Amino acid sequence: MNSGALDSRRSIFVRFLKFGLTAWGGPAAQIELIRRECVEQEGWVSEDAFRRTLAVYQVLPGPEATELCIYFGRLRRGRIGGLLAGLGFMLPGFVLMLAASILYVEADLADSLDELFYGLSAAVGALIARALVRLGRVFLTDAWLWLLAIAAFALTLWTPVGFALVLLAAGLLYELRSNVGRWFGTAASLSPAPLVALVVAAGISLPLTAELFAEGLKAGLLTFGGAFTVIPFLQETALSNDWLTESQFVDGLAIGGILPAPLVILGTFVGYLAGGVGGAVAMTVGIFLPAFVFPIFLHRQLVSVAENERLRPFLLGVAAAAIGLIAAVAVEIIETSVVDAYTAVIAVGAFLALNRWHGKLTIVLVVLGCGALGALVQLAGLV
Repeated sequence: MNSGALDSRRSIFVRFLKFGLTAWGGPAAQIELIRRECVEQEGWVSEDAFRRTLAVYQVLPGPEATELCIYFGRLRRGRIGGLLAGLGFMLPGFVLMLAASILYVEADLADSLDELFYGLSAAVGALIARALVRLGRVFLTDAWLWLLAIAAFALTLWTPVGFALVLLAAGLLYELRSNVGRWFGTAASLSPAPLVALVVAAGISLPLTAELFAEGLKAGLLTFGGAFTVIPFLQETALSNDWLTESQFVDGLAIGGILPAPLVILGTFVGYLAGGVGGAVAMTVGIFLPAFVFPIFLHRQLVSVAENERLRPFLLGVAAAAIGLIAAVAVEIIETSVVDAYTAVIAVGAFLALNRWHGKLTIVLVVLGCGALGALVQLAGLV
């Protein structure tokens, strides 16, 4: 490993700002970008150390690409370096999404660009379906985890049970199944108090800006398994509070898909439509706050948690349930965005393209291509 001299604060910020400006392609492409420069080119940590660190952030809450940037910034310049690295990585996406959100509302893009969003929306279901395949391969490694994911899917789609309760129950069930002998012989291996507190806090009435911050924080704390798991949490929050319609939420996902940004930047769109610029800032800060706090202040403890054999089953159960939640949201989004045979063909084609090609700009090109195809279909008078 090349430790070298500490980097300057400016160089840390500029390096990760560059990452943020080129962070197209979703979490996998962003992680590969970080690995290539920080591990292969700079040699800040070994490949094995990078894989172990990534494994920690994949299991624990938060967008793993952002957390990796903060981890490396902290490694090179302490806590202030972690803060600057995280800000550099997320600021371009925040500024672009805020600008897009303002334009979406003020220019009424949903109506004026209806032909474009017809195809863009069809691509969103394909993006989420592709994410489900990737997450399933990583986390659904035995029959019990599959059953928990299916149960979470069914409960989310057909019952009013809140997502926090679904996650808590799945974690406890898999913990019980894995550590049943020790549950009755010793104290429980973890306290569910943080999740229970979130469930209770969900019912507290707050001013709108504070509520947006609280909902963003809740999403940031419960995005187990990677950035895609923020989707069901934001969807439930946005729709249950009448901040967005289903079609507006899908439009926000489509816009996020073409920006160089972590997927959780969707919170900026939701926050703006709910409460203007102040709401966008509040929800964005809430969502990203855990991603900053964990690597900067709690990295060693998180490594211990992720590698603790008694705690890991709980986290895996929660991650499996989160996949079920994403699947339920995917069904609802597909029902909204796939409205005829043409959008069905576009969505299937997008899914196949995303599975076939994995380049840095694949997601951007697929989403924009779907938008163009949808516009052509409508301009040709086929719908």
